[in-house]
Amino acid sequence: MTRSLDIVFLGLSLSSSWGNGHATTYRALIKGLRQDGHRVLFLERDVPWYASHRDLPSPDFCELAYYSDIGTMIERYSERLGKADAVIAGSYVPDGVPLIDRLEALEPKCLCFYDIDTPVTLAKLDRGDEEYLALRQVSLFDAYFSFSGGRVLTRLEQKYGARRAIALYCSVDEDRYANTGESNCWDLGYLGTYSPDRQPTLERLLLDPARRLPSMRFVVAGPQYPDEIEWPPNVERIEHLPPGDHASFYSRQRFTLNVTRGDMIAAGWSPSVRLFEAAACGTPIISDFWRGLDELLPDGEALYIARAPEDVVALLTELRDSDRLAAAAAARELVMGSHTGAARAGELARALSDLPATPAFDRISA
Repeated sequence: MTRSLDIVFLGLSLSSSWGNGHATTYRALIKGLRQDGHRVLFLERDVPWYASHRDLPSPDFCELAYYSDIGTMIERYSERLGKADAVIAGSYVPDGVPLIDRLEALEPKCLCFYDIDTPVTLAKLDRGDEEYLALRQVSLFDAYFSFSGGRVLTRLEQKYGARRAIALYCSVDEDRYANTGESNCWDLGYLGTYSPDRQPTLERLLLDPARRLPSMRFVVAGPQYPDEIEWPPNVERIEHLPPGDHASFYSRQRFTLNVTRGDMIAAGWSPSVRLFEAAACGTPIISDFWRGLDELLPDGEALYIARAPEDVVALLTELRDSDRLAAAAAARELVMGSHTGAARAGELARALSDLPATPAFDRISA
């Protein structure tokens, strides 16, 4: 076990899972850090769309504080930020570029970035879009922790100038995700916020099969879907599903669908938290394909890859229950062994402890 660390995160959201996958990722990771004796402060920008949808306003596994503007927050927490063993800024934080500059000016012991959107971030940087991270800032971090692994890490170092790119996949909270034993309500379900680049795959792998199989039951849960989408009559819609209801939702599906954003498919090695949550609940998974998926959950053994509506229809109508459940059990074993919050917290703590001491002026001149 590594020594006890004092870590400050400045992330998109810990308090609200509405419309984002960051909150559940941070929750599992930070719970694991707390269990290992580390101290964590999470600083979250107070924005109305999360303030009105907070499902964890007062976590018991870390200190959570909200701020309205960067200057006031820096002034209030400058001592804590300066003394912390690691200060970790996250992707998609509002006003991320000036925030990172202000953090750098404090000369913290260790300044890191946790990118929960790595393929999206890199695509943005390639377009000159510096919404929450500037290209010049990539080399400032002692470590660039990435939601994506594999070849993406080499690209981060060789093309974008990261000093150390380290994979830190999302993870699942092992205490909250397990099969509830409830009866199946749906033959195939999907959980995810609307995204224009995911929608064609959802149409192809869920809505089209639903139209072909009118006697079967389907469900799509998640916010922000446009009103003009024509949902088949056998597709149930759930507008928002808080994390406390995820295990029950997955447990009531015969299969669940995993759909990946376009930038993440292009990058590869970018598993979503939903993939690990479903596996932890013992729900058989049908997924689109991306490079690296088979290294995490082998096709035909721990999940089933579908490329066309016909693949989904065949799985729903022809696959034996024994094979379906065997794949689900294999996926759960893999995830519970390597992709829990506790496992990920250990990876982060070891990585931080192994970083060489770096004088702050070296980052400034990088």
